Amino acid sequence: MKINAFKTFALFFLLLLSFAGMSQVVLPPFFNCNMVLQQGIEIPVWGWASPGEKVTVTFEKNTVSVRTGKNGKWRVNLPKMEYGGPYKMTVKGKNFRTIENIMIGEVWVCSGQSNMEFKVKSAKNAEAEIAAANYPDIRSFTVTKRVSKEPQDKLEEGEWWICSPGTVSDFSAVGYFFARNLYEHLKVSIGLIHTSWGGTVAETWMSPEAIAQDPDFSEMLTKLKSVDMNAAKVGPNAYPTLLYNGMLNPIIPYGIRGAIWYQGESNASRAQQYKRVFPNMIKDWRTKWNQGNFPFLFVQLANFKKPVKEPSESEWAELREAQTQTLQLENTGMANIIDVGDADNIHPTDKQTVGYRLSLAARKVAYGETLVYAGPTYKEMKIDKNKIFITFDQVGKGLKVNDKYGYINGFTIATKDGDFKWAKATVVNENTVMVTSDAVENPAAVRYGWADNPDDLNLYNVEGLPANPFRTDSRPGITK
Repeated sequence: MKINAFKTFALFFLLLLSFAGMSQVVLPPFFNCNMVLQQGIEIPVWGWASPGEKVTVTFEKNTVSVRTGKNGKWRVNLPKMEYGGPYKMTVKGKNFRTIENIMIGEVWVCSGQSNMEFKVKSAKNAEAEIAAANYPDIRSFTVTKRVSKEPQDKLEEGEWWICSPGTVSDFSAVGYFFARNLYEHLKVSIGLIHTSWGGTVAETWMSPEAIAQDPDFSEMLTKLKSVDMNAAKVGPNAYPTLLYNGMLNPIIPYGIRGAIWYQGESNASRAQQYKRVFPNMIKDWRTKWNQGNFPFLFVQLANFKKPVKEPSESEWAELREAQTQTLQLENTGMANIIDVGDADNIHPTDKQTVGYRLSLAARKVAYGETLVYAGPTYKEMKIDKNKIFITFDQVGKGLKVNDKYGYINGFTIATKDGDFKWAKATVVNENTVMVTSDAVENPAAVRYGWADNPDDLNLYNVEGLPANPFRTDSRPGITK
C-alpha cells in the first residue's frame, strides 16, 4: 500500500509539473538578455502563456498588463523611449522572467543571401578587424536557418551576442561594418537581427499573401500546400515564401529602424522579373511590419567574372538596372560596389567598403543628414551631332576621373539600331561627360559599366563614390 501511495503521489507531482510547464510564460528568444530595442517608437513585446492568463511586463517605470487570447498568445506595446541603458525588464505570469542588460538604440534587420551571410572571420584584414572589435554597444542576433510551408510564430533558439574580439568572428561582415560605422557616428547602441541564407532568391523571402498576387509564382504557392515537408528535403528555393515563413515572420513585429539587404545574384537570370519582384518584396515587408515605409537599404551587385573585351549584353548589368529602378520607392538607398568586386570570387572580401557605403545611405535616408551618400547617377542625355552629353545627379563637389590623363573607362555608344562600340569619354564640367566614337557617326544611345564585370571603371565624384552603371536605350534584355 505504501508503494502504491508513493506512486500515486509521484504521478500527481509529475502532473502538477506538467500543468505548470504548460502555463509558463514563454518569450521569443530575441527577447532576452543583451537585446537592443528600437528607440523613438512604441516597443512591441509578445509571447505565449495559458489561455486567459494575465501577463504583466515591467520595463523601467512602465508597467503594462494583458490577458492572453484563446491561443495563448499575448502582446503589449510599451511606451517609446529614447537611447539609454542598460535596463532590466520583468515579465510575470504564473512564472517570472527577468531580462537584463537591455539597451535602447537602433535596430536593423540584415537579410539576403551569401554575401550578407559572409562572416567577419572571412573578410579582408580579418585578424586585425577581430582584434579591434571592442564595441559592447553593438549586439547581434542570428536567426537559425529554417524553411516552412506556412508562416511560423516562434523561433526555437537564438541569443544576442555582444560584439567583442571573442564573438565578432561569426557576425555578418556587412552587418558588422555597417553597424560600426553607424555607431561611430551616432554613438548609440546598434542591434542587428541577422536573417539570411546563401544562394537564395528574393521570392522565397516574400509572404504568402504577396506571392499569391504574383502571376509568376501564385501557381507554385498552390502546389506548396500539398507538399509534405517531412517526406523530402525541401530547399529554400524550391518554392516561394519558404524563408519568409520560417525566418522572417517569427521576428515581426519586433521594433526596427530599417533593413539592409544584400541579394540579387540568384535572380540575375531573371532580372526583368526582378524589376517587379524586388520592390514588391520591400512593400510586402513594410506592410507586414506595419511600421510605415521604414528605410530599406540594399547593395548593388559587385563586378564579377572575367572582364569584358568587347561590348555585350549582361545579366548582371540588367540586375543592377533593376536594383537602380527600385530606388523609385520611398525611403530606399543603394550602396554601389562596382569597384570592389572580385573577378574570381562571387564573395568579395572587402565588406568594409560595403558597410561604409550602406551607412552613408542610412545617414541620409534614415537619419536625414545632408551629405553625399551615393555616386554620380545618370540624369539625362543630349545629342549634338556626333556627340552625346551625359548629365549626372549625386556629383557632390563634382565629377572626378581616377586617371592622370583624364580618360574615362567603361563607356559605349551606338546608333538607335546599331551595335555598341567602345567610346571616348571626357568630363566637360562638374556634372557632365561628353561621349563620342569615330565608329558611330549618328549616336543615339550610351551605356556605362554595362557588363558582368566592367573591370576598371574610374568615374567617381570628388567624395570618392563610384558612378552608377546605366544605359539610355530601352532594348529588350537577355533575361526573363
